[in-house]
Amino acid sequence: MKKKKQKNSSSWVIGFIIVVICWSIFSSLMEDNEPIENYQYSSKTFNLISSSENKIFDSEIQKFAAKEGFSIHIEYDDTLKIIKRLNKGELYDAVWLSNSIWMYSVDTSKVKISDTKFTSINPIVFAIRKSKADELGFVDKTLYTQDIVNAVQDGKLKFSMSNPVTTNSGASAYLGLLTTLAGNPEVLTSDMLQEESLKEKLKEFFKGVERSSGNEDYLEELFVKGDYEAVFTYESSIININKSLAKKNKESLYALYPVDGVSISDSPIGYIDQKDERKKENYDKLVEFLAGKKGQALLAKYGRRTWYGGITESADLKVFNPEWGIDTKHYISPLKYPSTSVIKEALALYQSSIRKPVHVVFCLDYSGSMAGSRIKELRDAMDYILTDRAQDELLQFTGEDIVEIVPFSFEYEEVWHSNSEEGMKELLRKINAKNPNGATALYPAVERGIWLLAPEDRERYNTSIIVMTDGEGNIGSFDELKKTYKELPNDIPIYSIQFGAASRRQLDKLADLSNGKVFDGTTNLIDAFMEVRGYN
Repeated sequence: MKKKKQKNSSSWVIGFIIVVICWSIFSSLMEDNEPIENYQYSSKTFNLISSSENKIFDSEIQKFAAKEGFSIHIEYDDTLKIIKRLNKGELYDAVWLSNSIWMYSVDTSKVKISDTKFTSINPIVFAIRKSKADELGFVDKTLYTQDIVNAVQDGKLKFSMSNPVTTNSGASAYLGLLTTLAGNPEVLTSDMLQEESLKEKLKEFFKGVERSSGNEDYLEELFVKGDYEAVFTYESSIININKSLAKKNKESLYALYPVDGVSISDSPIGYIDQKDERKKENYDKLVEFLAGKKGQALLAKYGRRTWYGGITESADLKVFNPEWGIDTKHYISPLKYPSTSVIKEALALYQSSIRKPVHVVFCLDYSGSMAGSRIKELRDAMDYILTDRAQDELLQFTGEDIVEIVPFSFEYEEVWHSNSEEGMKELLRKINAKNPNGATALYPAVERGIWLLAPEDRERYNTSIIVMTDGEGNIGSFDELKKTYKELPNDIPIYSIQFGAASRRQLDKLADLSNGKVFDGTTNLIDAFMEVRGYN
């Protein structure tokens, strides 16, 4: 009996040691992979902030840094968000952007960028399903931008793209189109932006937008998952999309290069001097790697052009596949970008006057668990989104847009509607007056949103549903909602903002059903609403 007790005691000690070891390993892993929001500048680590499309190179860069004897921490974000973060004073040792045009938007009183190096070339191209390109007569043809514009304006072509006010690929595509439709002037000026004929041409073109994405990576995902016929994005994204389509035995895209000009992203990396010579030495090593034989081969492997001048006989044709229309044997005529001030004015014009209007339904949770600080956060977020405050981020609604709100608790109630500035004020009054109470009728509220949007004319409006919930839907069922969604013809994305104890499983189902997306609102609800606005 005594021996048995001693044996049990020994087993307990061994088990305790194993638990301690496992916890130590887990803690170490968590430290090495800490979330971006908890990251702070480290003097012991080389700190790089990079455009999100470079994440594909992360493991190779980490291996290189380890081999060279230094630690590197890389944060990834959308290019335009990176500029805002730098201008707010966030500290990094280097920045790797999609396009050098954004370098000029950095506040030089706060951030000094030097020793810039261009790492690769990435054209922004229009790509169409191969059969559709054949039908339009675009294959093996000397093509002009106006040919594509005409196909869109004649209703023969719909396309998807990233949002110009939130992404580099979207902004670069828009600025290129703006320049060519203005007649390819030596320099695009502010006066040219005021020409009504140019605005009308742009508005007609953007009526062809079928889906708008707030992120380049998501644009690739939704195109592969969905049933769309054209996309306006990076050449490297076209390559990635076609690789995914080939695996699914789906028809490939065919890339188009208008002879009157193509927008180019040059992927610059620059040093930010934090007065540490060791950091500068590590930056030089990193640049030497990216510009060297191994680094350039790595970039080319994922569809980045590493040759300059537009022509090469040595491109890997499995990557730069000519059957996909990828052209490496003819010069690309690069479009000239305007000044920083004109770029800002052009983007503001897009949001206020050029873009296709939206009809969006907000399904807002007023269940009992929203009482207290949560309902205050919701009201603050909606106040930001529905007023001129959103204009600072170029995310404001206009009088052309239709906004409807479906408040829900134990059931969905009356629908609140607005398509004017005064109407927005009335929406806010109702949002602030309503108090939380009851259960969570998530599915009936979303289903109501589907019925509201189903009859909409998609030629005139892009449609979407934005759901904000802090709990688990406990009234209605997903199967009933799915049945309704499948029976109606419109492709309506459902974007959900996860808040409080909301069920991620339920929200993921809504995203999968509609080719939508789930956003994290647990740390900052206003930021989440701002992010989701970039998708509609």
